[in-house]
Amino acid sequence: MFAGPGAPAPGGAPELCRQPLGNAWAGDPPSCYMPGMNGPTSLSFMSQRLRLHYADWGNEDAPPLILVHGGRDHCRAWDDIARQLAPDWHVMAPDLRGHGDSQWADAGGYAITGFIYDLAQLIEQQSRQAGQAVPVTLVGHSLGGAVVTRTAGLYPELVRRLVAIEGLGPSPTLEAELAAKPVEQRLRGWVDEQRQLAARAPRRYATLDDALARMQAENKHLSPAQALHLTRHGVRRNEDGTFGWKFDPYIRSWPPADLARDEIRQLWGRITCPTLLIYGGESWASNPAEDGRAAHFSNATVALVEGAGHWVHHDRPDAFMGLIRPFLNGSQA
Repeated sequence: MFAGPGAPAPGGAPELCRQPLGNAWAGDPPSCYMPGMNGPTSLSFMSQRLRLHYADWGNEDAPPLILVHGGRDHCRAWDDIARQLAPDWHVMAPDLRGHGDSQWADAGGYAITGFIYDLAQLIEQQSRQAGQAVPVTLVGHSLGGAVVTRTAGLYPELVRRLVAIEGLGPSPTLEAELAAKPVEQRLRGWVDEQRQLAARAPRRYATLDDALARMQAENKHLSPAQALHLTRHGVRRNEDGTFGWKFDPYIRSWPPADLARDEIRQLWGRITCPTLLIYGGESWASNPAEDGRAAHFSNATVALVEGAGHWVHHDRPDAFMGLIRPFLNGSQA
């Protein structure tokens, strides 16, 4: 998701970031978040009949780099990172299906195989445009990390370098707990979740500040400007003037069936490129260097960032850039 626990009150946002532009916070205040910098171009592509959106930061002659967000997040969560990488890379950041400005899946089903297909489509279209297969660099967070690692295992020849921020899925302990549940219990639980979501009205916020307060309550590490940026790009305005999150509520219900644990590890073992696995010292997620998952990668380094939770790239952006910039440039294995 695009947040994690506790934070400052909405009133703490800097004044230059709190000036509405015409239609109640619509658009992108040029002075907010990263003063003086231009934003990306909004583009789209088709995947399994869904129109999917992505932000393209230009510099098309540079090597392609794709940033993949986590669950209930959106592509503009990468803006700070993308701006810093854009001078050296052709940076693209997709909105996963059911997220941001991408279409929702008609049946409300969001198996990870669909996300993998979408990323493979985006990579394929970039190669078609270039007239040849072009290796890409992939960076993914959480759900996006699971998507990029599995995609890299499917197409190892197409991935130059790989970064996963807490993107290996459940810890071995949690996996064992889930596997111990009888199949009928897991399936019935999923059916119950789907029914509850069908009966539940999406949460609405009377004002943008109300949505902002929710964002800040989710991640104590966010600065006021970060929280406002994530909120503004994460909500849409409803017909009655209220605000709601852009993501499909059915994203909250994870499908009851996934690839088998051994199959996922088999995909990790097929990855040939240098891989950086990043974890936060204050996160709920387990460290793959300690729980054994990193051992399934043939060329992986694990980096622990102290003072960061699950959203390392938001919580400690300078430390995060200090890790990935030399890694992406090839000066660090």
